Amino acid sequence: MIGQYGAFDEAKYRRDFRTGFCGIEACLFEREEDWSKLIQASRRDGFRIGIHFPLRAGRSELRDALFLALDDEVRAQAFELIGRELDDLIAVKPDYVLFHYPKPVILDDRVDWSGWRFADRREHELESRYSFEELKARSATLFDWLSAAGEAHRFTPVLEFDVLNRYICETDFLERLLDEHPRIRLCLDTGRLHAQDRLDPRFDARSIIRRFARYAEIIHLKNVRITDRPTKSNHPVLPHLSTADGWAPIEDYLRILARENAEAKIMFEHRSDWISDDELERCYRWVDECLNATDA
Repeated sequence: MIGQYGAFDEAKYRRDFRTGFCGIEACLFEREEDWSKLIQASRRDGFRIGIHFPLRAGRSELRDALFLALDDEVRAQAFELIGRELDDLIAVKPDYVLFHYPKPVILDDRVDWSGWRFADRREHELESRYSFEELKARSATLFDWLSAAGEAHRFTPVLEFDVLNRYICETDFLERLLDEHPRIRLCLDTGRLHAQDRLDPRFDARSIIRRFARYAEIIHLKNVRITDRPTKSNHPVLPHLSTADGWAPIEDYLRILARENAEAKIMFEHRSDWISDDELERCYRWVDECLNATDA
C-alpha cells in the first residue's frame, strides 16, 4: 500500500504504486475533488481504500480523536466526531479506518519526552495523572463502541500504537481486549516504535512487535534517524541506512513480522520524493527480500 496525505497526488500515485499493491491509505484531504479522484482511481484500477482518521481536514482542532481523554465532554466530542465521519464514509465502504491509540497518550513521568513531537498539549497526559484503572475502563468502552461501529458500517477498526507506557507494555490487558474484540486490529508504525525505543530506556520495540504482530492489520513502514532527537522522519527504508548512525533496525523488524504475521499489509508511509526512482525500486525489492527470506 501507499499513502496519500492532504490530497490525491496523481504523480505520486503513478510513481509509487505497483502491480500487486492492494490499496491506498488516505488522510486529511482538504478538497472534495481529491476525494472524488481517489474513489474514481480505486474503481478504475481495483484497489482498496483505507482511511487514516480523519479523512477530511478542518473538522477539528486536532487531527486525532481524544477518545480516552480525562474530561468527559472531550471524550463525548471525540466519539461524536468519529460518528459523523463514519456516516460520511458509508458510500465509500473503506476497508479499514485507523485511529491513534492511546489518545491522549500516557507518558511515563520518568522519561524525558522533549525529543517527541506533539502537535498540542492536549495530546498527552502524565502517567501520574492517569491511572491504569481509568485506561482499562475507557479502553473497554472504546473497544465496544468501535466493534459496534465496524459491524454497522462494515469496516475494520485499526488502532495505531502511539507512545506506549507500562500499562500496555507490562500487562496483558490490551491483548485480552483484542482477543475479546476480534474485529479490531492494530497498526505498528516502525518509525514510532524506533523513536520510543531510543528515547525511552525501558521500551523494547522488538519485544512489542513480537507480542502484538499477530494482531496487526497494517504496518506503517518507514525509517527515522534518532540522535539526540528524531530527524529524517518518514524516510524510505533502505538497506544502507545503518543502526550505527541512529536509523531503525528495519530488517530485524521485518523478519519478526514475517515470522509472526505474514498476512499484515505493508503501507509505505514514507517521503518517496526524497529518493530517486532507482532507490525507490531498491526499497521495494529489499522489503520483499526481508519478508520472504527463508531464514525469517
